[in-house]
Amino acid sequence: MFTSTFDFQMTMATALFLLGLIVLFVSIFILIKHAIGRDIKTIAKQTTKLAEKGITDNVAGLVGNASSLINALHDLSKTNSGIGVFLVFLGIALLTTAYFITRNLGITN
Repeated sequence: MFTSTFDFQMTMATALFLLGLIVLFVSIFILIKHAIGRDIKTIAKQTTKLAEKGITDNVAGLVGNASSLINALHDLSKTNSGIGVFLVFLGIALLTTAYFITRNLGITN
């Protein structure tokens, strides 16, 4: 399939570069989607109102469930951000690796 090590290294650098670009764009999409995510904010507002109603009506179970829902939304928010940031670093690492492979081939300075 490959006639020389140059062809193999060039194919590897190209594949890493393209994969790095894809991962970087996906991570940016995840972070933008997370920043715009109004559904979570709406659910959090409604849950807060529900908890306040439970406190005023003296319903302990309702307050506990609302508190659990708020904590779950908070954890979900942190998880999405963490995945997006991890993918940004992974994309940068893949692009850097592709650069160093082509640098060793003498294509870039």
